Amino acid sequence: MKSYRLFLAIGTFFIISSCTGLRAVPEGDLLYTGAKVKIEDKDIARKEKKAIETEIKELLVPKPNKSILGLRPSLFFYNLAGDVKKEKGFRHWLKYKLGKEPVLFSKVDLDYNSDIIQNYIENIGYFNATTIADSTKNGKKAKAEYAITLRKQYKIKSITLPNDSTILSKEINKSMDKTLLKVGKPYNLQYIKNERTRIDIRLKEKGFFYFDENYIFFQVDSTVANHEVDLILKLKNEIPAIAQKQYRINNINIYPNFTINDTLKTSKDSVIVYKDFTIYDKERLFKPKIYDRALYFHKEDLYNRTNHNLSLNRLITLGTFKFVKNQFTTVEGKDGYLDANYYLTPLPRKSIRVEVLAKTNSANYNGSEINVNWSNRNTFRAAELLTISAFGGIEVQISGQNNGFNVYRFGGEANLIWPRFITPFRIESSSGFVPRTKLHLLYEKQIRKQLYNLNTFKSSFGYLWKENERKEHELKVTEITFVNSTNVTDLYNQQITDNESLAKVIEKQLIFGPTYSYTYTNTMLKQKKHTFYFKGSMDLSGNAAGLLMGANSSTEPKKILDVPFSQFIKIESDFRHYLNLGGELQLASRAIFGLGFAYGNSRELPFIKQFFIGGTNSIRAFRARSIGPGTFDGNIQNTGFLPDQSGDVKLELNTELRGKIYNFIKGAVFIDAGNIWLLNDNPLKPGSQFNGKFLEQLAIGTGVGLRFDFSFLILRTDLAFPLKYPSSKEFNSINLFDNSWQKNNLVFNLAIGYPF
Repeated sequence: MKSYRLFLAIGTFFIISSCTGLRAVPEGDLLYTGAKVKIEDKDIARKEKKAIETEIKELLVPKPNKSILGLRPSLFFYNLAGDVKKEKGFRHWLKYKLGKEPVLFSKVDLDYNSDIIQNYIENIGYFNATTIADSTKNGKKAKAEYAITLRKQYKIKSITLPNDSTILSKEINKSMDKTLLKVGKPYNLQYIKNERTRIDIRLKEKGFFYFDENYIFFQVDSTVANHEVDLILKLKNEIPAIAQKQYRINNINIYPNFTINDTLKTSKDSVIVYKDFTIYDKERLFKPKIYDRALYFHKEDLYNRTNHNLSLNRLITLGTFKFVKNQFTTVEGKDGYLDANYYLTPLPRKSIRVEVLAKTNSANYNGSEINVNWSNRNTFRAAELLTISAFGGIEVQISGQNNGFNVYRFGGEANLIWPRFITPFRIESSSGFVPRTKLHLLYEKQIRKQLYNLNTFKSSFGYLWKENERKEHELKVTEITFVNSTNVTDLYNQQITDNESLAKVIEKQLIFGPTYSYTYTNTMLKQKKHTFYFKGSMDLSGNAAGLLMGANSSTEPKKILDVPFSQFIKIESDFRHYLNLGGELQLASRAIFGLGFAYGNSRELPFIKQFFIGGTNSIRAFRARSIGPGTFDGNIQNTGFLPDQSGDVKLELNTELRGKIYNFIKGAVFIDAGNIWLLNDNPLKPGSQFNGKFLEQLAIGTGVGLRFDFSFLILRTDLAFPLKYPSSKEFNSINLFDNSWQKNNLVFNLAIGYPF
């Protein structure tokens, strides 16, 4: 045993020594371990000093090898691979993918880095600053040190603008109400560059098509006062005359069937004049009205960049054109005017696509699906999109209480989308995204093996529109859903005997009414530290019908086509916050709240509209639909293979720390909490009613997971265990190394994509 321990200690010592990477350092050189930047001024605020030091460190080169607690795993793998002669294979991968060559001190140029520092600190107004570079050595390691004395920062005393009478100078002066430069604020070169860009953008909005920010420069006079500067905005002498003119729109020419080989020579029969547009469309592919909705320019309009970009964006988001290009050209003999030319290459009008999908859902089911989609991108010659799809698939539960009760789905779907609002009156949208009207039809047959079949018919008519890339709305004026069950097995009927609430699943359901949802997201801004996602929705059913038919009693509900219709209000919100902690490290959090209130013709929400919780995308330490409602334990009423608990109120909280482990492998540590409740008391489910002690009734779970990012899909595995059950006020005991505890508590989830 002693020999074994001695061997283990020696082995550990050699591994740690290897991880330090010093063995890879050539004789006569040193391993560069980074730079220390210290600002020595005492008069500068600590927070500002730290911010400047951090910025400077990011500018210095080269970057040292990354270390973890003094160890450098990348150097360990670099050494472990040895000499690699082939440019592929395992050893090449080990040396250059997992491993990194050592960054040597001989590659560090202290004078060069000093110049970088000096340039940076002068650019933020410290004109009298000094930098002293040095280095310290420790064995075979070396560190660079930079001592900086900033002294007093220069501030802006005055800003002088052009005072001539040209239109260009007048517009520059008008734009200064939004200037980024303020008298009394510190001098900052980046602000000056940003100000040039801002002025250029403003001038583009005022018709100066050929102007460029490089025609502007600021003269800086630092001799005017003690630690102050005068900024003098000037226009370059060599600025061309064309850049000093405002331009208006002349002709608007559209080529809707353009190819790269086109000569643009057109016959008279191909020309269509529609309002302010001249359209060269011999084949009459598109009705002219689509351009009136897509293009913001009209004849005699003053050119502006906003309408330029909005028009392009609308043409692209029509979804009909493969390529969209525009060109503005001066008009011979008509000074101050531009012709706007749009060259459009259409996508194939009709297409068919076959998709094979891998899928997962919150009920711990995984499976595959095949879709056959046929589409017509210009159905009525006004860029309408018609899609007709047929689908079929199977879902199985690999582990869990529904194992063996497979789900088979097949059906068809049709969608017709108009790239405009179809209403009795015309609605204009100022967004760069085309508003859409959508008609949707769906039939789906679901076969739950050994249990029942469900037939679902669904139709809806409504509108989708985006204010901008962050804000999106969807209003379904009406959505009609009819659900009917067939082939209910004796096995399922027996389960109903034990648990009456299961009868709701196979009840006939007729749901109709408007729905609305609003989505906001800025998660596409990857550089931001904080990003958000929010989706709020409202679902109203049977309100008008209930009013007309006098439905005010759930004991004798009114019927349509001999089916009682549902009457309820349902609201739900999904809020997510992503905190980027640097590199690949991110803290993702989510809060979901839902409330459904049945009234009039209904005593409770229809089953397909109720809330569920638990599963791979929810509380991962609990099987899907196995939590609640409230403190009620659904396993008491059934044999254990079919938990299907639902509720009228839902609260769910999740947080997950995500980080990169290696290349395409990412890891996560998470904690989830939540529950569902009923609004009305149900004697068959004691403890299920929502009350003031709802926070004590939260199910809580935690775990770890791996995410395998294969670019075309993300395969997710999570291993979780419960910390607290809804019926208990105490947290569970944890014994990770006990086999019995593992069997009763560990839950493995296999899913596709992130949970949120």
